[in-house]
Amino acid sequence: MLHLRVICPSDRTDEVVRLVEETVGTTHLAVLTGAARKPSGDIVLCDVAREAGDVLLARLRAAGLDRSGSIAVENVDLTLSRSADAAEEAAPGEAADAVLWEHLAEATHEESTLSATYVAFLAVATMLAACGVMLDNAILIVGAMAVGPEFGPLAGISTALVQRAPALVWRSLTALVVGFAAAMLLTAGFSGLMAWCGLFERSMVEADRPNTAFIWQPDWMSFVVAFLAGIAGTLSLTSAKSGALIGVAISVTTVPAAANAAVAFSYQDYAQTWGSTGQLFANLGGIVLAGTLTLLAQKLFWAAVRRRPSATRRPRRAG
Repeated sequence: MLHLRVICPSDRTDEVVRLVEETVGTTHLAVLTGAARKPSGDIVLCDVAREAGDVLLARLRAAGLDRSGSIAVENVDLTLSRSADAAEEAAPGEAADAVLWEHLAEATHEESTLSATYVAFLAVATMLAACGVMLDNAILIVGAMAVGPEFGPLAGISTALVQRAPALVWRSLTALVVGFAAAMLLTAGFSGLMAWCGLFERSMVEADRPNTAFIWQPDWMSFVVAFLAGIAGTLSLTSAKSGALIGVAISVTTVPAAANAAVAFSYQDYAQTWGSTGQLFANLGGIVLAGTLTLLAQKLFWAAVRRRPSATRRPRRAG
């Protein structure tokens, strides 16, 4: 279940209540008259089944409640109520399959922001991956993959393409391009520092590296793995199963490829530089394509679910 708190002008309370009551899957409706102070007005509280949450949020936003008041949403971990059970049974589809587009747009907007923290995480991950490729250490590579924050902008691009939000596309692209450019530049400098300290040597770049040579040797499997990871990552975001993102992070070689390109470039090994760059683009492209197609499939799926007879039941009052 989701818990909604709506602050609205007093003269629009009846409209908000009507929207809540007409949405299948809502319950526990309460109105606190005159309780809001900033902005002033009434507070309308209700619970809604997750699979019906997107419909209610869309109706409230269409009514302009996000401009004249506020709409807050939070997850309810436990609800002991027959009324809540009935609301979930009445709502179409399954909660695990539901996509809250407003939440997804907000989450990807936040994750795709070019900030100092984002660049720092990406740079540290890339430097860690650089140590991994130079030492041919797969454990360091896995650690670097888990630290990298690049899935946020990639998910932002997919969401923006499906939702037709050009501003979010450019915001996500900026975070992705500037973030990787800064991380690779810093990693090249880090490589020079490590060479000056005697910890990195050209022979380490030119060695066979059986555990990490795949990073600069892209093939179709690189794209396939990235595509599958993009599907899993998108599903983990839309179903609120964020723990799966760790598995996604350690299955693609975006950060290690960027690291290998930066280190190889610092040693004028341009074959590895171009190979690693190709690996990077294959992974980025595969994730964005998979994420976009997954979101489109989910959008079409939910459109079909809501057209079923169970989705058009007679509106009932919250109880």
